[in-house]
Amino acid sequence: MNPFQLNLRHLRGLLEICEVGSVSAASEKLNISQPALTQGVVKLEAQLGHVLFERRSNGMIPTEIGRIVAHRVELAFEHLKGGVKALNIPAFRVDRRLNMTQIRAFLAVIQAGSIAAASVKIELSQPAVHRAVRELEDVLQRSLIERHGRGVTVNFAGKRFSRSCRLAVGELQSAFADIGLDAQRKTLAVGTTPLARAYLVPEAMATALLDDPRIGFQVSEGNWGDLVELLRDGLIDVIVGELPEHDSPDLIKTHLSDESAIVVAGRQHPLANSDRVVDENVLAKFPWIVPPDNSPLKEQWKEIFSQKEPTNTPIQCGSIMIIGRLLTSSNLLTIATPDQVALQIRSGLLVKIRSAHDAQKHPIGMTVRQKWKPTEQQKKFLSALEKVSVTNRNPSGSAGIQAQWNT
Repeated sequence: MNPFQLNLRHLRGLLEICEVGSVSAASEKLNISQPALTQGVVKLEAQLGHVLFERRSNGMIPTEIGRIVAHRVELAFEHLKGGVKALNIPAFRVDRRLNMTQIRAFLAVIQAGSIAAASVKIELSQPAVHRAVRELEDVLQRSLIERHGRGVTVNFAGKRFSRSCRLAVGELQSAFADIGLDAQRKTLAVGTTPLARAYLVPEAMATALLDDPRIGFQVSEGNWGDLVELLRDGLIDVIVGELPEHDSPDLIKTHLSDESAIVVAGRQHPLANSDRVVDENVLAKFPWIVPPDNSPLKEQWKEIFSQKEPTNTPIQCGSIMIIGRLLTSSNLLTIATPDQVALQIRSGLLVKIRSAHDAQKHPIGMTVRQKWKPTEQQKKFLSALEKVSVTNRNPSGSAGIQAQWNT
């Protein structure tokens, strides 16, 4: 079962019956016949494998499953309506003007980069894919993709509308997960920044898997600025890592902990077991691996040395894997966050020499979309994320992630 097998008109009928309480009132409001609406609901129940309404003499009452599905469907329609609104199209009935074949073909063409590749991906003929995308453009009265020979590129209008389509499809997919029809799909798409990818994210994933082995993950790495657009597009569900200073009205930031950078060396380093005071003059006598320019760690590295920065800096590198190998076989020093080197320190390969600069701290947390509603399995990862943060950090002001999504 996948969302593209559903009918938008049937889904709209579900919402209307939930609102007015009867097929007759809903059919009048939707301007369709009662038999057609009844047939649509019956087909939807057959597709989902659940009874969505209690049929009573005085009307229809949604079952618990019906309420769960209806809530996800409502969120899906909100996304589609938002996409239409962003294109400045007035008086547009999503359920009457759009269909899932059009949306499926459109998203496939964007992802695959050509009509031919999209045709193979979704197992439709090339003419069918081309026709579906053209029908979507006609009904929206907007060009969404630019055709260049055998390939296509998405234009500005297409990008805006594809985001809404992707989020809507994601809500329907989550409805399947909510009612137990989606045990095999990826449960959570996680974006992680360099400050959280070494320990916090994998430890939270492992903790969640111990709680529920059915949970699946798809992980993307990058800096927050790159990941946030994937988040807004619905390609990832949550970003874990440093929190930006600015707020965005479409996003929710949840603080987990603060990380202060530390000076790190291999266990064989002369300073590893030294009782001497490790001040900036001592640190300056050793060669350094320095962080990339314009990175927060580079600024903190500079602040260690109030007088003069060391000149013995043979390596500039941001890869913790490369850095770790270099430290274990040399007298090099570097600056890192505790998360980045937690495993190496626990295993005894690296040691903390001292804190880098106590005044400078990185707020670590998660970022999600404002209207994102996690499934029950996704909540288990969020709970694990908070648990790992509490166990291994000194968090301040964490409101309780799990409580947020249960209110």
